Amino acid sequence: MPGPDGTRLPPFYSPRPEAGDHSHDGDVEQADFLVSAHNPTLAVEHPPTPSAEPQTQPPPDSLLSPAFTPPATPGTATPSHATSATPREPRGIPVDSTVPTGGCGSKQPQLLETLPEVECVVRARIPTTSGTEMFLHLYTNNVDNKEHLAIVFGGQIRSKSLDAVREGETEMDRLVRGAYTGRLFPGRTTSGLDTTPGPADGQATPSEAPQPPLVRIHSECYTGETVWSARCDCGEQLDEAARLMSLPGNQSGGIIVYLRQEGRGIGLGEKLKAYNLQDLGSDTVEANLLLRHPADARSYGLATAMLRDLGQTEIRLLTNNPDKIRAVEGPHREIAVKERVAMVPLSWKGRGGFRAPEVEGYLKTKIEKMGHMLDMAGLSRGT
Repeated sequence: MPGPDGTRLPPFYSPRPEAGDHSHDGDVEQADFLVSAHNPTLAVEHPPTPSAEPQTQPPPDSLLSPAFTPPATPGTATPSHATSATPREPRGIPVDSTVPTGGCGSKQPQLLETLPEVECVVRARIPTTSGTEMFLHLYTNNVDNKEHLAIVFGGQIRSKSLDAVREGETEMDRLVRGAYTGRLFPGRTTSGLDTTPGPADGQATPSEAPQPPLVRIHSECYTGETVWSARCDCGEQLDEAARLMSLPGNQSGGIIVYLRQEGRGIGLGEKLKAYNLQDLGSDTVEANLLLRHPADARSYGLATAMLRDLGQTEIRLLTNNPDKIRAVEGPHREIAVKERVAMVPLSWKGRGGFRAPEVEGYLKTKIEKMGHMLDMAGLSRGT
């Protein structure tokens, strides 16, 4: 869109889904990194020209060289007869953490002996700028004083702790905290299922949920989500996860578990110090270690407990990190990850996104030192 002086402004978010447009759904099966923020100083100099075919660009050379090319992810090869225009939902790679060859990474995450206790204290409907509706759930817990969130797409996914009757509450109390079925409307006085026209949440039939929901476990990133940092891809991952979950053909719903563990668990202040160390020559892992923090201090027990509260026992996990699979499943495999669904940077697919030396180094470090798997098959051929 043009700016006040007539110049072209860079978009800040991934393309909005259009009804019936699934032309890019297959792209998601190749890797897990996308960013909603574009750095204006890194915007493409020439705007894309209209064309019947999508404009694509090859991945950055630094990540295509033999030294930095990650191992191919099993099961992501695209059949020769398939095309990017074939309408379909994001394809997952089957995984099984109970066997060594299950595609779930080689690390043994430290798991809590028991899951934390969580409670959804309020839920609210959020109409989004893309036209999709979702329900924002706010959770409290017994292990920290932070408010963690679950962003839920699809009315068939409900919270057990939210729906539970609380002593002394009135019907209006239940309506206000979001423990209702159906839709709210002026004058409504009961929390039970209403009979007004419109989509009713919580009333899905088995045929409407043919497979487990898409789930993204997303750790808070103020810099990548709010101030458009080009040092990471967190903002784009959050944005793209929401886009995939709101595609018109997605009948199984989706959940983004938003955990308040900034900077891979070290906090915003320490994360900014790590940024300065990166400018002095360290990579993202080395910077954390120099500050006497683990390379990754995040924990996923709260996410597992929140998913269980939302009634989930099987999920499809949006991630490039195979080691996250076992961590999310919980100490006694309370959750079973049936598939890992990967994503690729928008810029690698020629669909916007951004490029910067910082994010290239960040992705390279994730691949080389943290075991993230990015299957780049076909990207250099413009598919």
